[in-house]
Amino acid sequence: MRYIAFLGMIILVFWFQNSFAQQKDTIPAVTTFKFKTVIIDAGHGGKDAGARGSHSFEKNVTLSIALKLKAALDTAITDVKSILTRTDDTFIPLNQRSAIANQNHGNLFISIHCNSSPEGTAARAHKQKGVLLLVYGFHRLKEQEEAVRENASIFQEKDYKQNYESYDESDPSNLIVLNAYIQKYRKQSIRFGDLLDDEFTGVDGRESNGVKEQGVLVLAHSAMPAVLIETGFINNPEEEEYLNSDEGQHEIVMSIIRALRNYRKAIGS
Repeated sequence: MRYIAFLGMIILVFWFQNSFAQQKDTIPAVTTFKFKTVIIDAGHGGKDAGARGSHSFEKNVTLSIALKLKAALDTAITDVKSILTRTDDTFIPLNQRSAIANQNHGNLFISIHCNSSPEGTAARAHKQKGVLLLVYGFHRLKEQEEAVRENASIFQEKDYKQNYESYDESDPSNLIVLNAYIQKYRKQSIRFGDLLDDEFTGVDGRESNGVKEQGVLVLAHSAMPAVLIETGFINNPEEEEYLNSDEGQHEIVMSIIRALRNYRKAIGS
């Protein structure tokens, strides 16, 4: 069965490459691509509370920001459809989130999260701050901190071993899928991440931990450009207040809206 799947992946990638080559030769300079759909993913939910602050849970903050983002997007950019992966405090498996995105033919996947720092020395404990933008990167040797924490959600799923059995770094079919992903979506994901970073730092005056590549599964399984936004450190008391405030959530939402407008201009849609 794995051999058949491997051959199928080769055929799929060959089809993609030929399709792109034909488009390059036959499509005129003006592209017909239309940016139509944004998938908004509120991280965690239900039994998966995510990171914790002194008085709040990541799952509630991310849902509040996601709902506000959808409302703002529907008002500000009326020709783009927005779809939420969850609308209430429900646990949604990671593969189902990406399935929602793929089934709705999303053009961009935005996953909203809150960061959390490990307790360090007394001088540094709970002092880290700022946004972090993650795009999918293939981790070969060691899972880095953010990827470990976000991927831990799969252990809340009853059938996680079966659902993610194919996620094997040594499997040639996964390498082919990864290469196709990188070729088509990596640059767009990084571009959108950079635009977000500019808005958060240049307009809102937030600190930033940059745009980084991590092995986050919810991004890997989404067949479109995808960025996970760590909106701030929920275990930093100052940032926790900001993340839970209407003002802070409004700033985050508007930065995403501005970056989305700039992204559409950059890709010519």
